[in-house]
Amino acid sequence: LDLWLTVAEVKLRDDQYTLDHMRAFGMYNYLHLDSWYQDNVYYIDQFGRVMNLSVTLDTALQKPREVFRLPTDLTAYDNRLCASIYFSSSTWVTISDGTGRLYLIKSGKRGNSASEKWEIVFNEELGSPFIIVHSVSFVKSDKHSVAVLLLRVEKDELDTKGSGFHITLEWVTFVEMNKAGKYEISKRRVLQGKSVPHYAAIEPSGDGLMIISYKPFKFVQEEEEILEENDDKKTTNEKKGKTYLTGHDRLLSVLTKKRACLEILVNVSLNICLKCFFFWLSSEKRIHVLLVAFCLHFSLEIFLIKKNEGPRWPELIVGDTKGEFIMDSSQCAEISESLMHLTSEVMNPDPEKENPPCNAQELEECDAFLEDGASLCRFDGNTLKVTHVINLGSNQYLFSVVVDPKEMPCFCLRHDVDALLWQPHSDQPQNMWEHIATFNALGYVQASKQDKKFMACAPDYSYAALCECLRRIFIYRQPTPLSTVLYNRKEGRQVGQVAKQLVTTLEANDPILGFQATNERLFVLTTKTLFLIKVNAGN
Repeated sequence: LDLWLTVAEVKLRDDQYTLDHMRAFGMYNYLHLDSWYQDNVYYIDQFGRVMNLSVTLDTALQKPREVFRLPTDLTAYDNRLCASIYFSSSTWVTISDGTGRLYLIKSGKRGNSASEKWEIVFNEELGSPFIIVHSVSFVKSDKHSVAVLLLRVEKDELDTKGSGFHITLEWVTFVEMNKAGKYEISKRRVLQGKSVPHYAAIEPSGDGLMIISYKPFKFVQEEEEILEENDDKKTTNEKKGKTYLTGHDRLLSVLTKKRACLEILVNVSLNICLKCFFFWLSSEKRIHVLLVAFCLHFSLEIFLIKKNEGPRWPELIVGDTKGEFIMDSSQCAEISESLMHLTSEVMNPDPEKENPPCNAQELEECDAFLEDGASLCRFDGNTLKVTHVINLGSNQYLFSVVVDPKEMPCFCLRHDVDALLWQPHSDQPQNMWEHIATFNALGYVQASKQDKKFMACAPDYSYAALCECLRRIFIYRQPTPLSTVLYNRKEGRQVGQVAKQLVTTLEANDPILGFQATNERLFVLTTKTLFLIKVNAGN
């Protein structure tokens, strides 16, 4: 289907030169699938019009239909990003125009032109330009809320050794204030990291956030909160001394607060000071000899020698964890000697010559992974703290897909040569990530596609697909039973199932800008054309 007007593609500027800019904006998927009504896809044209394309008779596409027009004149902005859409629910949509303005829209029941009417409920300038990563609609305390996750790549003046940019994820929550349908921002929380996340999604209840990224993210506190926290730390530190433990038999305590030490010297006798000090010592520990010395800098040093040499004390004062355990050189040498039998300076000493453990020459280029392993983190929306961390190691992230629009998007990871699909369940602490599907050999096959741009799979797991930057689409069906008898000549066994690979070449030379998969068909978007590929999984 030829499009009336070209897609509103925004190419990277000269100052957007990092890999993070390319991953976030250069590889952006301009085609948006409505997971609630899977026969409908949307794109935004150059004039800021949200165009809907709907499948009618199996493979017949209706002409593009305008459902909404952004009030902003996009052509007037030089430094804008690509406009983005996310379908929060069956009746709510969030849109970013790429200039820094967010629209909260009540769409009515989509997929039916008679009842579909997109109405702006809230719109506001939220700072520098961003794209929408995820959005959910939920009801809490009898009030309707919409949570949106926004992504920015911002200049970092303090980063002199890295790329010079940091990644910002802003978690914004809108709440219905009255029955008249007025919405206001109730919370704005910001996370920062040093790499664009592969996956970021808000839980359906709005209580948490899950992120897959190579480098960790952390919440950035507001300036007032940071000042209050620093004041609390300062007050607490003033009340504390410092305790250092060292050696087998010697303990050293240093009280560094000048005012307290001066009061001890002037007003309090040494005997009373020591009685108060020993009151906090554990009853199980015994001190044999002690030596007290006063330093010129109004500090009090007390040398304590253990009665029984050998056992290491984790703390000098019971419950006091602010101390530091310091080992002397003799202790380090002793521990190193005791562990010597577990280590060797020779890599793989004396292997079996007939059965070497691994031949590096047998590995192929596509078996190599990035040195940095990604991690999956879950953040609590109330405490803003990490509740779960999973190191994915060599399990390379491949893609994400919405299987059930009422749940969080699934993510697909490479496990050895296969690709495994995982469904997050925020409401099931014992089964928070469920394995729901396996695509055999997909992890190995996709690694050889150097021009790969997008990956996707059918929500019913019947096939997986990937596209290159130009023209070619690869479809990998799940194994299906054979109607005829087939034998494997090498192994001499009968084969019951066969998985097929299909290759489609588009009749267009324009770059592929969008790629979406449903149970029955693939949608492929170029600058001027939308292709519909019927994937009959049963044949």
